[in-house]
Amino acid sequence: MISPVVDVAWVEAHPNVVIADVRYYLDGRSAADAYADRHIPGAVRVDMDAVLAEHAAPEAGRHPLPSPEKFAAGLSEVGIGDESVVVAYDDAGGAMAGRLVWLLRMLGHDAALLDGGLAAWPGELTMEVPVVEPRVFTPKPWPADALATIDEAASGSFVIDARAPERYRGETEPIDPRAGHIPGARNYPLTGNLAADGRFLAPAALQDRFADVTDASEVISYCGSGITACHNLIALEYAGLGTGRLYPGSWSQYSNTDRPAATAP
Repeated sequence: MISPVVDVAWVEAHPNVVIADVRYYLDGRSAADAYADRHIPGAVRVDMDAVLAEHAAPEAGRHPLPSPEKFAAGLSEVGIGDESVVVAYDDAGGAMAGRLVWLLRMLGHDAALLDGGLAAWPGELTMEVPVVEPRVFTPKPWPADALATIDEAASGSFVIDARAPERYRGETEPIDPRAGHIPGARNYPLTGNLAADGRFLAPAALQDRFADVTDASEVISYCGSGITACHNLIALEYAGLGTGRLYPGSWSQYSNTDRPAATAP
């Protein structure tokens, strides 16, 4: 399997990869409009809500995992098939595109984040939408050993929270019903995986960041709704520490229960 993070030079050396634009915004901006305005030449758009998540529900969270059939149909429609190698990008350091990359890698497909995202692309951007032929993407069940339930997240020995520190500490909560974090969870804001230029830290630096991790299989990662948590999982794998588990419901599911919440660091 390819590295979970690749640079522009790698993409240029592999012209047959499918480049996927996975921009997504929580502030009301339209990702479809952003794609129409400018994107990397040849890039197809993968819509978060239409392809990478089911409808929100209090008992499941804001972005439950899509059914395997929905995921497969959405990718097939934009020309991603069983044999495709996918490189995904956004304009948020990989925070959004990581969801597609991690889901594909979880199923054993070659997929990676474009290091630096849209801003790293050295050439001209375009408004031209590529014409693609649908490809066969076979639905597969999500591997149970790659996912964590709410009970496992509540009792796990190494649970990490990818949200901003102020949300983790419960000082503010702009989206979900309650503020705070899962008791015992440790805060690893996803921004800490990135250097000042928006690119990933080198693997050795990521190993230092996750110095308490010896085997990522012990790690359960969550965030607000199971999207940005994938960034930490990709960072762990990029660091050579192995593959962790995703708690898909994340805080948006947990905070809709009467389970205890912590607000101290």
